Amino acid sequence: MLYGGAQGGGLELRREENGGVRLGGRFPYGQETTLARGRAERFAARAFAARIEAGADIHLLVQHDFAQPLASRAAGTLTLRDTDQALELEARITPEMAQTSWARDFLAAHAAGLVRGLSPGFQVAPGGDTIERRGEELLRTVRAADLFEASAVTVAAYPAAQIEARNWNAGQDAPDSGLARMLNRWRI
Repeated sequence: MLYGGAQGGGLELRREENGGVRLGGRFPYGQETTLARGRAERFAARAFAARIEAGADIHLLVQHDFAQPLASRAAGTLTLRDTDQALELEARITPEMAQTSWARDFLAAHAAGLVRGLSPGFQVAPGGDTIERRGEELLRTVRAADLFEASAVTVAAYPAAQIEARNWNAGQDAPDSGLARMLNRWRI
């Protein structure tokens, strides 16, 4: 699974009187970033629309760890919107979840300014990306990806977004086999 994230909207927390927490976040589209020398990436508008519109269960996690859930669509505690500008989320961390060790740790790290980013966990749909050469640089545009989770993360890689990790396979969208071989070696 691939991970990408947003700091352009980042994460915003609001405590509720009952001990719960409301969390809001955005992953902006159309912003390009350099992942490594000669490799850039951007997400097209509504890149995550398919699973969101299908009503699929998607989780909000801490650091991409399914053992550390904060909210989910199935539990009725996570709302997602895929707009032309950004993937937007609103989560309700219930008072019960706020008492788990990982939620307490996340809330403390956020309060200290250490965890501010939002990072989606996804797989690129078949044919869902394109790669173009711009001089010495390659630009990957993700047009369609299956979103499985979004995570509160620490490490930022996008200027206006954060990224946890990348591991892409250019597959058949690569213009030639030499480029495909090179792209298949990319690992961060």
